[in-house]
Amino acid sequence: MTWLKNNPIALILLAGISIFLFHLNVIPVTIMEARNFITAREMISDGNWLLTTMNDLPRYEKPPLPSWITAIFGFIFGVENVATLRLPTMLMAIVLGYVGYAFSLKILGNKLHALINALILLSSFYIIAITVEAPWDIYTHGFMLTAIYFLYSFFSLPDHKWKNSILAGVFIGLSFMSKGPVSLYGLLLPFLLAYGFVYTYKDFGVNRKYISLLVMILLALVVGVWWFLYVRLADPNAFMAITKKETANWSSYNVRPFYYYWSFFVQSGIWTIPALIGLLYPYLKNKVSDKKAYLFTFLWTIFSVILLSIIPEKKARYLVPVLIPLAFNTGFYAEYIIGNFKSQLSQKEKIPVYLHFGLIGLVGISFPLVAYLLLKDGLQPFWAYYALSSLALLAIGVLIIIQLKKNKLFNCFLLTVLLIGAIKTLAMPLAGAMDKNSKYKSISLLKETMQKEGIKTYCFGEIAPEMIWDYGSSIPVLKGEDEILIPDGEKYAVLVVPQDESEFKRIFDPEYNYTLKTVYDLNYNADPGTRGYKNRLTSNLYIVQKR
Repeated sequence: MTWLKNNPIALILLAGISIFLFHLNVIPVTIMEARNFITAREMISDGNWLLTTMNDLPRYEKPPLPSWITAIFGFIFGVENVATLRLPTMLMAIVLGYVGYAFSLKILGNKLHALINALILLSSFYIIAITVEAPWDIYTHGFMLTAIYFLYSFFSLPDHKWKNSILAGVFIGLSFMSKGPVSLYGLLLPFLLAYGFVYTYKDFGVNRKYISLLVMILLALVVGVWWFLYVRLADPNAFMAITKKETANWSSYNVRPFYYYWSFFVQSGIWTIPALIGLLYPYLKNKVSDKKAYLFTFLWTIFSVILLSIIPEKKARYLVPVLIPLAFNTGFYAEYIIGNFKSQLSQKEKIPVYLHFGLIGLVGISFPLVAYLLLKDGLQPFWAYYALSSLALLAIGVLIIIQLKKNKLFNCFLLTVLLIGAIKTLAMPLAGAMDKNSKYKSISLLKETMQKEGIKTYCFGEIAPEMIWDYGSSIPVLKGEDEILIPDGEKYAVLVVPQDESEFKRIFDPEYNYTLKTVYDLNYNADPGTRGYKNRLTSNLYIVQKR
């Protein structure tokens, strides 16, 4: 354990590799990933690098930087390889952990405390989940945290003001080019508020950094806004229509009450109990090693939650920027119990510690039985992974209980991170043992089949991005927002989404015969009529022929 304490960068790298770089092709492509991957594919195949598209239609809702990065990896390793398309997102998550360490070290000057912060950040539930669910988010928040690292130095240190201002401006711009103002609002603005409240910008005024601040702002604008200006001039009608629709969504789509995010600390997953206690400011303020820094991370977290709560549109993944300062804030409680468990903690204070690590140990110990009961019918092809993951998690669970009895909290902490790593490296493939949708049918062979028959394929209605990705290329759209097109030709295939089937039949019925050929269903683990089944992942294939 001494080597681990003395080599924090190596430990962060090992944790990052185990959590993010194994079994990248196990989970089916999600809707957000599919959008990014399709745009990247059409950059490579059609050259749509600036006027970005999805299914050959304008895709200006999100800036293109994550898609550019994905496309570069797709160009090098092959656009069909999902694992390598996911790789840059996972690498960005590891970078987020390293920057979290560097930023914590700059604030605290304590390598052990900074290491604790970084490992909590890397192993927080939604930080892991967001790398698959929404690739844009990890880029925008990763770049913004890097900008904040240089911005903190710019505000608080007298030296290197030009280097810090230029790098902060560049990374703010890169964050904006990843997902627009999302991280600017959810991560940077609460940081500025918390910093002003705690540190009052007193060093900034003393060192006369106004010109370098202006350069920073101008640089952030140039790097972050040029693409939006280009698209506005090159394709104004589509850009304005998309902008209007996106703006309307902020107040009319997924609207939730102000208190919707009250349980935000639960999104840290395995760190839920420490995260909650770390937010008990009156309890912890006189126990932490750095009162001012603790107040800063506490306010940064609270301001972020409040600002996000003001926006009517709310989703769980929108809480990701909160998890970054929350990890730093939780680190104060973790450092306190690790350093003082034997000497200063009362018996009452030890109860949540025993509860937290006891539950984690129980998870590891119970894994073999629970996994077997849940997956026994599908385990046959996965016995090796089941055996290895069961042995590893059982051993980790037992070790956590043993180390807890010995009052060695740092060992318990590292074993908790190891548990997450073991789940990702050894247990992740067991997802393949879950019940399969008996109606599942991929669309990946449709293009080749129809080409052999000399039949062109179209889609009627807004087909799911996952379906377009699985198809392998764009599919011409017959029903748009403003018009419906009737293809030339005597015979062709049409993919019809279920909600548009009545309209499809109404339009084609007078002059065409249509025959249902097959139903494509990309619901992987949910049967029709069960919880989790998504109708949008289905599409009916009709062969249409002129009468």
